Formats: sequence, C-alpha cells, structure tokens
Amino acid sequence: TRFTVDAEVIVAKKWLLLPRLFYIFPAMFHFKNIVTYHEELISGTTSCTEAIGFYLNNIEQKISLNAIVEVYKEEAIGKAAFLDDARKNGLPLKKLHGVVIAIKDVICYKEHSLGAASKMLKGFTSQFTATALQYLIDEDAIIIGNCNCDEFAMGSSNEYSAYGPVLNAANTAHVPGGSSGGSAVAVQADLCMLSLGSDTGGSVRQPADHCGIIGLKPSYGRISRFGLIAYASSFDQIGIFGKQIADVRLLLEVMSRPDEMDSTMMKHQIVPENSKKDKLKFCVFTEALRHPKLDEEIRNNIFNTIQQLKENGHVVEEIPFPLIDYIVPTYYVLTTAESSSNLSRYDGVRYGHRSEKITDDIQKFYKQNRSEGFGMEVKRRIMMGNFVLSTGYHDAYYGKAQKLRRLLCNLTDEIFTNFDAIIMPVTTTTAPLLGTKNEDGTAVYLADIFTVFANLTGIPAIAIPMFSHSNNMPFGLQLMSKKDNELSLLFIANLVQHHKTG
Repeated sequence: TRFTVDAEVIVAKKWLLLPRLFYIFPAMFHFKNIVTYHEELISGTTSCTEAIGFYLNNIEQKISLNAIVEVYKEEAIGKAAFLDDARKNGLPLKKLHGVVIAIKDVICYKEHSLGAASKMLKGFTSQFTATALQYLIDEDAIIIGNCNCDEFAMGSSNEYSAYGPVLNAANTAHVPGGSSGGSAVAVQADLCMLSLGSDTGGSVRQPADHCGIIGLKPSYGRISRFGLIAYASSFDQIGIFGKQIADVRLLLEVMSRPDEMDSTMMKHQIVPENSKKDKLKFCVFTEALRHPKLDEEIRNNIFNTIQQLKENGHVVEEIPFPLIDYIVPTYYVLTTAESSSNLSRYDGVRYGHRSEKITDDIQKFYKQNRSEGFGMEVKRRIMMGNFVLSTGYHDAYYGKAQKLRRLLCNLTDEIFTNFDAIIMPVTTTTAPLLGTKNEDGTAVYLADIFTVFANLTGIPAIAIPMFSHSNNMPFGLQLMSKKDNELSLLFIANLVQHHKTG
C-alpha cells in the first residue's frame, strides 16, 4: 500500500473512492499571496477552478503525509465553478473570494464530519458551523478539507491521532509538531492556501516552526471559540497558518468580528495601528535564551538576529524572568483540570463512543465507553486533571497555579509598559524524529516552555520562519506583544522576518 494506516483510517478517507474529477484541470497554478491571486482572477490568467484542481491534485499526490483526513472534493469544485461564474457576471470579489482554506478536525462545520482525531467521536457529524469559520465562508472562502491533529488537541507531535501520525513534508522521518500538525503540513506542502488550527499551549506556533511557515495565536478573546471543541476553555484560541504575513492578517481581520455566542470575546473589533515605529524596543528573557535544553544552533541564530536588530538602531535588552521554571507546571495543572471537566461530557450516553460490551453495572458501562474511546495521552491528562482538582489537592495545586497565573499576567503587563515585543525561541529543538517524543513524557511537556507563556497570559504570539538547521530542518523565532495588539505584532514580525530593520 502507499501508506501504512489501519483499516479505520482508510474508511475515514472515503473521499479517495470518489471519481478523480480534478485530473481534468490544469496543474500550472501557483499561489503567491491573496492580493496577487485576486489580481490574476480579475485579469483572467487563472480561475478558482484551476486553483482547486491544483490543490486537489496535490492532496492526492501527497496523501502519504496524512495531513488531510477528509477532502470536500465535490463541494470545493462546485463552489469554485460558482465563483468563476459570478465573477464573469460582474459581481465584485469579496475579501476571501476563492481563497482555499483547510480546517483542523476540532472546528465545527455543519453537516461535515467532526472527529477531534479520536475514536470517541467516530462517525459524528457537526450540527452547526463555528462562528469564525462562518465568517470565512461569508467572504467566499473555499473550505477544501479537514486536517489531522493530535486527539482532542492534546499533544505536540501529531502522533496521538486515531488517523495515524502526520509526516513533516520537509523530511517525512520527522514529526510536524502538534497538535495542529495536519493544518501546518497542509500549508507547508501546498495542499491549501491557508489553514486554521487551535492553540492552547503552542499548538499553532510549534508546528509552524517545525514546518517552516507562519503560525499566529491571537489574543485570548480575539476570535470566537463558538464551534471549537474545548480542550482548556480559558486557554484555547483559533489560530492561523500561512506563508505570507499579509494573508494571515486578512484572515485575522475577517474572523475577529464580534460574536454574541462567545461571552469571552473582546467587545471591540480589531483596529489598525495608530503608528508604526521606526525604532522598536525588544526584550528577551535571559533564562529563555540561555536555557540548557535550547539547541545551540537555534540559540546562535536568535542571538545573531538580536545583534542585527541592534545594529539597525533597535533596542534589545536581556531581562531576568525568574518565574520561567513555573510556567510549564502552572500550565499543565490548569489545562488538565479544565480538560478533565470539558471531556466529562463524552460518556457514551449523551454522545461519544459506546462500548459493545454488555454490562448491567452503570459505573463499568461509563468506564468501558471512555476507556475504549479515548487514547492514552487524553487519558493521561484527564487523570492529571482529576488529581489536581481532587479533595485535599485542589488548594495545593490548582489554587496555587491560579495565583501564579495572576503573577505572570501582572509581570507581563509591566513588561509591555517598557517594551514593544518579546523575542523568544519557539521550541527547544527542530522537529524530532517520529517516535522519539514518546520516550520521555516529562521532556515532551518541558518542550512547551517557550509557547505556553502566551496562553497563560492571553497575549498574542507569532512564530515566523527564518532559518535552516544543519540537519536541514526549518526553524525560526517567536514574537509576542501586549494583549489586543495583533496588528502591531504582525508589523513587527514582518520587519524582523524580512530584515527591514533600518
């Protein structure tokens, strides 16, 4: 066979059995950015139909990456043809006219399968569409498929999936990162133009870094979470993958509209920057850049970037951050507590996997359903969450973690009174080899040390691709700004990425 997955995965990829309609389309399409794409559509040098043909053909050719678990083939072809006809009839282009987007398997899309990469939701069909996704559809985006991920968005390698692992297109012996690994690879391997993921502790930025693309986590509350399967409700945020910052910005602006269905959303829409500074002030945490687990090449390249920024007139200061060793424990205490609560609804009665084993014992019935439905990593985090919330341990763990979170937020507010952005590594290493991240569970969690800070404090953060390691794997750096400041962050990211620092 062309790829090794179990029979259930092959069944899940039922779109493979459909006629290969896309072969009738030319494969000469090339996507540069949304603005250029729209110019080409208006001039008639390309069409939405040609674009869809290109991406469907790529998906078929690169199916072994296991990035997309279901393709909306006929639907995408039909919408492309509709948009081409509308354009010929003189209708103006909406903001995302014909833009091809893939979504993570935790984002609801009405009358489409929704599985969270878990046996627990096998065969489940969504009853509504996530608000953020609906905003994209309203602007004439074409949704091409559903992306693989770690089960219930819990993982950092995309190996914890009922569909099997996703492979990194840069080197298929390596993981793409997680939990939004499928969404990252979909953009990396040109299976779509942009994609959506979810970021609870780095699940957009870390795979973006491993795959050499851009990954944005907006401020908490910037994009509606209505229709996003909850992992940890006070951390989760829909994020964006792309190859051009301008494209990521456009999706952010479209999805940032208000939503009365999400009470945690910011009450105001995203607003343009008042000014763009010629000279910026950055800080870097001493304990982060000099962390003993940080790869030496990653450290040196970030130091070189810092030096270049200084040479071009920007200010970069190293500042102490004594709470860095508390970030990961605080994050895992709080997120596992929230996940154990959120996942309690999957019991096989209200919905979720129901065991075929017959029993008259109600407790055993629930246990069978959840034991069979959830994978090992999800079970591990549920158990951790139940422990930190249990009688006698709530104050010792959960209560103290909440206090630490408050301290981190206060310290972050203080930092941004003096600095425009924080420079941080994204991960400690480049993309690991398949299978190696499971060898040491503690090391896996500690690898999140540079990303979970933004989720704990609710600030926006972006991973930008900049370098190539001697092992030929891509990596970049991470930038963070104060809450509600995404557009300034994107401006700074564009400046740093393209070395326009003079």
